[in-house]
Amino acid sequence: MNFKLKPLALALAASSLFIGCTQITTPKTPAEKELAAVNPDVFCPVDELAWQEFAPSADTNLWDRVRDGFQIPSVHNERVDTYISWYSRNDNYMKRVSERANRYLYHIVEQLDANDLPLELALLPIVESAFDPFAYSHGRASGIWQFIPGTGKHYGLKQNYWYDGRRDIEASTEAAIRYLSNLNRQFDGDWLLALAAYNTGGGNVRKAIKRNKAKGKPTDFWSLKLPRETSAYVPQLLALAELVRNPDEYGLTLTDIPNNPYFERIDLDSQMDLAQAAELAGMELKDFYHLNAGYNRWATDPDGPFHFLVPVEQAEGFLENLDALPEQERISWKSYKVKSGDSLNLIAKRHHTSVSALKSANNLSSNLIRQNQTLIIPVASQPVESYAYSHEQRVKAKQNKSSGKAGTSKSNYVVQSGDSLWKIASIHRVSVSEIARWNGMAPRDPIKPGQKLVIWSKVATNNTSYASNNSNGVIRKVNYQVRNGDSLARIAGKFNLTVNDILKWNTMNAKSYIHPGQRITLFVDVTRVN
Repeated sequence: MNFKLKPLALALAASSLFIGCTQITTPKTPAEKELAAVNPDVFCPVDELAWQEFAPSADTNLWDRVRDGFQIPSVHNERVDTYISWYSRNDNYMKRVSERANRYLYHIVEQLDANDLPLELALLPIVESAFDPFAYSHGRASGIWQFIPGTGKHYGLKQNYWYDGRRDIEASTEAAIRYLSNLNRQFDGDWLLALAAYNTGGGNVRKAIKRNKAKGKPTDFWSLKLPRETSAYVPQLLALAELVRNPDEYGLTLTDIPNNPYFERIDLDSQMDLAQAAELAGMELKDFYHLNAGYNRWATDPDGPFHFLVPVEQAEGFLENLDALPEQERISWKSYKVKSGDSLNLIAKRHHTSVSALKSANNLSSNLIRQNQTLIIPVASQPVESYAYSHEQRVKAKQNKSSGKAGTSKSNYVVQSGDSLWKIASIHRVSVSEIARWNGMAPRDPIKPGQKLVIWSKVATNNTSYASNNSNGVIRKVNYQVRNGDSLARIAGKFNLTVNDILKWNTMNAKSYIHPGQRITLFVDVTRVN
C-alpha cells in the first residue's frame, strides 16, 4: 500500500492526541514506522477503516483525484496536439462540460476506481456525449456512454417504451466499465486499441491489425488504418487527459467538482409519476430528469426499474415525503369507456401509456376489448408538455427548433402504413439524413404509422388532414400525363388531392399552365382515389 501521511494526522501524531489510546506497541509495517518516526515516545496503531474515517481525504477537488488516477502513458504527436489546441481554445466549452459533469463524474470515478481502471476513462463521456445523458447520434447511440441498441442489450441495458438503460447513469456506467474491460482484455491490455474498439467495434480493429501484419507493418494504434472518426477519437481522449493533467499550462478552466457523492439512489417497489417524484424531492422536473434520464415517459416502467437518483442533500426529505404518500397515489388513474372503433393500441397512444400497462392494470390476458367496457388507465398527473425530457417532448422540441435550407417551407407528415424514411424523403425530394436531423432521429431508426414528422422542402405537403382520417392509407408516386381537357383542379379532384399539393410537388405556381402530353408528379393515396 502506498501510504502517505495526511496533514491533520501528522499534527495529531506529533502532539500525542490520539484520544483513548493507551497501548504503546512496536511499529512493524512501513506505515507504522512512518507514524512512529513522528513521535518515537508514543505510538498508537489504528486500523485502516478507522484511519480512513478519521483522516480527511487528500483530494477535495474531484479533478485532482482524476489526474492522480491516470494510468495511460501521455502521448504528444500532431494528432493529439491538434485536439489539445482545439479544447484549450474553447475554454467556454470545457467550462460547460465540467459543469454538466458535476452530476455524474463522482459516481463514474468511484466505479472506475473500484475496478482498478485508468481514470482517463472518466473523460470518455466528454468525447462521446459532452456529458449529455440525452445525446443521440446518427448511428443510434444514446446516453453519456453512447451505446447503440444492440451493444446496450448485450450488456444488459433494458430498452422499451418506458425506459432506456443506455441513458440510466448507474446502469450505463456499469455496462461501459464491463465493455471497456472486455475490450482491454481482448487487446492484451493495450488501452489505445481498446478505446478504438469501443468506438468502431472490436472486429474493425482486428481487421486493421490483420492487414498491417500481412504487410509487415506495426500494429499499434498509431500505425493502423481505421475509420476517420476512430482515428480522431483516441487522440481526443489523450488530449483531454493532457489538459486535465496540466490545465494551467494551457490556460484551461475546469469548474471545481467536490470529491463527494452528488446523488443517492432510492429504490421503490412500484411505478411512480416523475412529476410527483420531483415534487417530493423539491426539484424542478427538468433537473430531476437529468439525474433520471433513463425514463422515457412521464413515469417509471410498470415492470421496473423503479429507482430514482436524488441529490444527496435532498434524499432525506424525499424519503420522508415518500413515506407520507400512499402507494396507490404514486400514479394517477382515470376510467375510460371503450368506444366503437377503439383498440388497446389507440387508447394507449391517446393516453400516453403502453398496451402492456393497460393490460396489466385491467387484468387483460389478450388485446380484445368490447364497446362500453370500462378500463382503468394510468395517466400523468401533469400536462404532458410539463415532462420536457420525455421522449415525445424531446422530439417536439427538436422539431420546433429545426430549420431547412433557403427557399424551403416546413410541413407536417404523418407516417402511413408501408412508408419508409427513404420513400418519404423521395416524395419530398430531401435526404433521409435531413429528415432524421429535423426529427431528432437516426437514419436507421424505425418509423410506424401515425408517427408525425417535420419536413422542410420546396415540394413539401401537409398530409395530416387525410392521414388522420385514414391511417391505413397507401401512398404511391404517380407520373401523370396531362390529357386534353385536363386542368389542375380536375386532376386534383380525380386523385383526391389539392391544387396546392400539385403545385408544390412540381415546383409550379398558381399561374402555371399545363398542356396535353406534359408529365407531372403526383403522390396519391391509392385507397382514396375516386
